[in-house]
Amino acid sequence: MSTSGTHIPDPIRAGLQRGWRVLGGTHGRLPAQITCDVAIVGSGAGAGITAELLTQAGLQVVLVEEGPLKSSSDFRQLESEAYPSLYQESAGRKTADKAINILQGRCVGGSTTVNWTSSFRTPAATLQHWQQHFGLLDYGEATMAPWFAQAERRLHIAPWLTAANRNNEVLRAGAARLGIAASGIERNVKGCWNLGSCGMGCPTNAKQSMLVTTIPTALDRGATLLVQTRAQAFVVGHGSVQSLVCTPVSDNGTPTAGAASTRIVARHFVVAGGAINSPALLMRSGVPDPHRLLGKRTFLHPVVISSATFADRIEAWDGAPQTLYTDHFLHTHPIDGPMGYKLEAPPMHPVIVSTTLTGHGQAQADLLRQFPHTQGLLALLRDGFHAESPGGNVQLRDDGSPVLDYPLNDFVMDGARRALLSMAEIQFAAGARQVMPAHQMARQYTQWSQAREAIQALPMKPLLTRVVSAHVMGGCAMAGTERQGVVGPDGAHWQLANLSVHDGSLFPTSIGANPQLSVYGVANRLATGLAKRLTGQDVRLAA
Repeated sequence: MSTSGTHIPDPIRAGLQRGWRVLGGTHGRLPAQITCDVAIVGSGAGAGITAELLTQAGLQVVLVEEGPLKSSSDFRQLESEAYPSLYQESAGRKTADKAINILQGRCVGGSTTVNWTSSFRTPAATLQHWQQHFGLLDYGEATMAPWFAQAERRLHIAPWLTAANRNNEVLRAGAARLGIAASGIERNVKGCWNLGSCGMGCPTNAKQSMLVTTIPTALDRGATLLVQTRAQAFVVGHGSVQSLVCTPVSDNGTPTAGAASTRIVARHFVVAGGAINSPALLMRSGVPDPHRLLGKRTFLHPVVISSATFADRIEAWDGAPQTLYTDHFLHTHPIDGPMGYKLEAPPMHPVIVSTTLTGHGQAQADLLRQFPHTQGLLALLRDGFHAESPGGNVQLRDDGSPVLDYPLNDFVMDGARRALLSMAEIQFAAGARQVMPAHQMARQYTQWSQAREAIQALPMKPLLTRVVSAHVMGGCAMAGTERQGVVGPDGAHWQLANLSVHDGSLFPTSIGANPQLSVYGVANRLATGLAKRLTGQDVRLAA
């Protein structure tokens, strides 16, 4: 379905015409110094929520975003345009050993601009684990419920009432035949056109990302947005952050030749650039890290994939993505036992499919001829709850850019094998003619018994097993004591009084569900508290 020929108002271009203060890139040169009340690094889930609440309290806010400002007029549902302009490293960010491909937003709105809208509250079992093991005693399900509810109202998070597309319906049908429950996924949309191109930016502004909700609200209240501006390092001294040094970058993230840096002086600094990026900024800045926790315990929900072909057309690119899920396999073992996994049905577009599924040359060409009949399932592996699942470590390259070292050890790969088995069984139960796990040594299997025997024999090794991720968490863990966390339960850095972290890097484990609502809810709580500390005012997200 196309939006061509339809006039769709562009709220970003309208805001710029109204006089929003946006600098960087094509929007004007950065000054040598900016002074404000609060500087926020990032413009994604945590940054957007924080900006709306702090500007409501009357604080002068500056947001620093490395990526470009794009809007619905730019979103043409083309992978060739979206991945280079909206994602970290052109959607090709990888772990140190190249074994995991990481999808992470790099634009105004961050990953909220390009995610698939799936919205889950932090599971009760995850919160309970945090209480018991990380001293987050006031992070129980009942305590967090009102913060999630406020975010849900603000971002129109609600059940998706339109019928699931065929790609998702396979998950429901196959699971039902095996006696496994599948449920609907709530989505943060308003007037969705059911296009299916959410990962390329929403061309109709239906997705209630930070790009079209909290960031415009903050800009309307006088906030300043710096785009194509990299937060290079904090200047730290006398137990606090003195300033933030920023450098201009081009549209694709390369440094702008000959451009001068900008220094931001603020009362308070909020880091919300996303996991990997946030700990990297703190590492480049040399902030105190007495317990060597910074960048550690970074989690990915490692994803493995199973594709299947059906007699009828699936057209997995069409219709809302990821509208059904099953948590059955998260509950077959204790949360701190063998790795559990959540199953969902992702959208499938030609570029992302051809670079994710296995094979090359004629073999891949043959697979792509079956593309209209191809269905996909993914498994989100719940990492971080077992001693053999410590996640990865953020490291800095020689140029200061970050890279994540995430070992795919035997514990993780045991979960991956069980997930491939579960997905294949569901796909055959739904009537698949052939199933092919995303593994370099797999082939198309025509019966469940054949697939089961083959998957059990596959060598589950990095690079042979195709692993991806779109959920990066941890690295600046929140905990009840400084020996366990980089920041405390209020998001404040344990050693630097005027520095806070408000993004997914806070999480001491993975979430065990798509994390955007977890970030919204936690950031809502932390930013409300920060506004109170800085101004004495009570603030609340717009209804």
